[in-house]
Amino acid sequence: MPTVKVYNMAGEVTGEMELSEAIFGIAPNKEALHASVTNHLANCRQGTQSTLTRAEVSGGGIKPYRQKGTGRARQGSSRAPHYAHGGVAFAPKPRDYSYTINKKLKRLALKSALSQKAIDGKIVVVDELRLDKIATKDFVKFMKDIGAAGKALVVTPDVDEVIIKSSRNIPGVMTTFAKMLNTYDVMNAKTFIVDKAAIPVIEEVYA
Repeated sequence: MPTVKVYNMAGEVTGEMELSEAIFGIAPNKEALHASVTNHLANCRQGTQSTLTRAEVSGGGIKPYRQKGTGRARQGSSRAPHYAHGGVAFAPKPRDYSYTINKKLKRLALKSALSQKAIDGKIVVVDELRLDKIATKDFVKFMKDIGAAGKALVVTPDVDEVIIKSSRNIPGVMTTFAKMLNTYDVMNAKTFIVDKAAIPVIEEVYA
């Protein structure tokens, strides 16, 4: 069963905590991770690209020159794709890139991501993740005290406006709560910072 150290807001070790083997101790499944991350990125695509086909480009309604006798290849419009200012062949149009994957596969991917973080020693459990007021400076100090540099995912038991607003201006730092974890955010973060009270919620929801 994975065991992690528990820190306070000052970065001091206050104890240890055992994590669920079923959530934080499985063998990471690379195929599930790839499928889940690819699905997340595809669902994030806006799909708003659009260019004009030869039918949509203005002009070109008249035949550029007569059909025969010029020695040149016959042309019906100066807006064909091979002309300057012509339309685009097979022009991209707005489309929906999103798709769904199996729920069991998605859950396996999340467990694999959490287990990989445990294997890498990148899970930081805080006994009580709390600030008295909204202060980015205080949150930066907390991050420094626990040795979390670079990208980090901060997980609270429920929505915590003080934590969210204190950390949202820090580059690379994202916040979420226990019931809204996703594989991409966990894998994208270098450090997984979680409130001790959120661990039982995670183990219950994703078991």
